Amino acid sequence: MMELLNTLFSDLKLMWENAAAAFPAMVLATRYTLAYAVGSMVLGVIIAFVVAMLRVSRTPILDPLARLYVSVIRGTPLLVQIYMTYYGVPSFWQTIDASFPKLVPDILIDFPVWLAGTLALALNVGAYMSETIRGSIEGISKGQWEAARSLGLNHLQTLSLVVLPQALRTALPSMGNSFVGLLKDTSLLSVITIPELMKVAYENYSRTFDGRAYFLSAALIYWVLSSIFSALQRRLEAHLARAHTV
Repeated sequence: MMELLNTLFSDLKLMWENAAAAFPAMVLATRYTLAYAVGSMVLGVIIAFVVAMLRVSRTPILDPLARLYVSVIRGTPLLVQIYMTYYGVPSFWQTIDASFPKLVPDILIDFPVWLAGTLALALNVGAYMSETIRGSIEGISKGQWEAARSLGLNHLQTLSLVVLPQALRTALPSMGNSFVGLLKDTSLLSVITIPELMKVAYENYSRTFDGRAYFLSAALIYWVLSSIFSALQRRLEAHLARAHTV
């Protein structure tokens, strides 16, 4: 029994030492994870609003294109989208550059990995959030539109001053959940060598073969970050609910 306890103690001590040694690298990787999550979310929100407006407008050409974009993103795995962005985008622009030299900016030909990762995540989360925003806008009663028109507001003013503030309050919980999901999806960026949390955890594992120390540490960090942002989301929702009832 004592031998078993000594073995377990030694094992836990080794795991702790490995985790402590990797701590500075894990902290730096967490900063990368947060940067990619926030950057992708900002770009994704912009994409979501544009796509949602195209869907709501029912424009003959643009609406079907927006529908196709959402369908493709929702119907394919994020991992495939990351590979397609990382390998496909520069390949496409290199083909264009071969036919029309100096027409394409260098950044699109030598597509940096950080841009590929951010764009892939943004396109993915933007498609899902666009459906949330579209549903929230279409959920506003026609009476709100008619009342705004009776006050002399044009379509753009009605949308920005009356409809969107109400729609965003409805869409906020789902958008918050999208961000938490996006935070965890950054782990897939390790496949294109971005030094985020999972990439650093795997690199340390390949050096010591102690997966528990690094993957448990990564899981704990993801859980803490997700819990913090979920708590902030709940506080924001409660604040908006109080403001709405006043």
